[in-house]
Amino acid sequence: EELGSGTSAPGDDGKRAGAPVLGPRCRASIWRTSAPWQINQTNYNSSSSSQTRTLFNSAALCFTETWLNGAIPNSALSNGHPAVQSASRHRVVRENERRAKLKQLRQAKEDAYRYAQSVHEICEDDIRSKPIFTLIFNRSLELCEVPSRFKRSTIIPSFERLVLAYLKDITGPLLDPVQFAYRANRSVDDAVNMGVHYILQHLDKLGTYARILFVDFSSTFNAIIPDTLLNKLTQLSVPTSIFQWSASFLTDRQQLVRLGKLTSNTRTISIGAPQGSVLSPLLFSLYTNDCTSEHPSVKLLKFADDTTVSAYRQEVEQLSVCCSHNNLELNMFKTVEMIADFRRNPPALPPLTIMDSTVAAVESFKFLGTTISQDLTWDIQIDSIVKKAQQRLYFLRQLEKFNLPQAQMTQFYSAVIESILCSSITVWFGSASKSDIRRLQRTVRTAYRIIDVHLPNLQDLYNSRVTKQA
Repeated sequence: EELGSGTSAPGDDGKRAGAPVLGPRCRASIWRTSAPWQINQTNYNSSSSSQTRTLFNSAALCFTETWLNGAIPNSALSNGHPAVQSASRHRVVRENERRAKLKQLRQAKEDAYRYAQSVHEICEDDIRSKPIFTLIFNRSLELCEVPSRFKRSTIIPSFERLVLAYLKDITGPLLDPVQFAYRANRSVDDAVNMGVHYILQHLDKLGTYARILFVDFSSTFNAIIPDTLLNKLTQLSVPTSIFQWSASFLTDRQQLVRLGKLTSNTRTISIGAPQGSVLSPLLFSLYTNDCTSEHPSVKLLKFADDTTVSAYRQEVEQLSVCCSHNNLELNMFKTVEMIADFRRNPPALPPLTIMDSTVAAVESFKFLGTTISQDLTWDIQIDSIVKKAQQRLYFLRQLEKFNLPQAQMTQFYSAVIESILCSSITVWFGSASKSDIRRLQRTVRTAYRIIDVHLPNLQDLYNSRVTKQA
């Protein structure tokens, strides 16, 4: 069957008249080539997937005619392996980069991911000779415009990952040193280790105590004001093209509510960053980059939208003002304070108040997955680890009953049990009590008796993790 041309009706699903739909009756005139760009008909006919056939009979891939016809000039497809002529003023995406990012995407349950995979597999030969997606990505960066279809949450974020890697490279040296999210060679363990180090370093001084404020924000990404963020991007020397592309990415986004097979009407919004986007955490980190401490004895640690302040009242008030200027609202129900005080007869301390609300005082808090206690011991953290590990030993015993091979049982242990035992091990193992270490090691010995194969002890695992981080 020869592929024909098809257009959508005016007002159908918000598309303008003449919007081309990529389907089995679609001509590649939308790509502005002299010959029709056809899907490999053999692959299409041999596909037995009903979802794949539904995809090609739907508007799953659709671009407005105005944007797409202007996006790829006729000369772009004149050679065997085309590339958009791009000036050095903007980021250029290469075909091997795009393919690498697509392979890195985690398999998901959403239909959108399966549809995207179906398109890529069926059209693989055509895409290899004409890298259409790479051309679209490069043209989007060159025009500093994000197609409206790319702003929908069901679109697979391979393009966003390419921009994310570029933004991390150019903004990394300019970010706040105590921002640990999306930084090369930094992790959650580094943030917790640094926080504990600051507390212990302060408590080493005679007659001192530490007040630690764990800050929680309400609707973090939804509160980002695009104009404010873009002003901060210019201060970080982000190239103009990426700055303008980010403005297009954050504005005029369509959102809807889906409940089963029912969907609501779409609403266009131009505030905040999309939830679930791989770019949103980094954009928030850049958005709060100027929220810093002015006093050398006050430390403010940030991991994207998780913030910890080891501070006194004036700095807390300054943080509150900074949040207000950036349209960020503190969640006072989840913002808590913990006091570490080892003085012999500590006096009663007045409670901390923020915006006329009293901050709740706690004896322990789980910060980035690690429970920190006010006495700076790790009993609560290790209790939680031992409990989780012992629960998972039950599944290991069940696998033994089914006579699973040792290799597979060892793999299960490494993935399900050892990963729990090594959770933030570089933070707590070095200062854990001997009794706690024995409790943890007892879990390893139990697993050894079940599998009957040598398993690494916790000391060796700790040494290897520390060496790797160093």
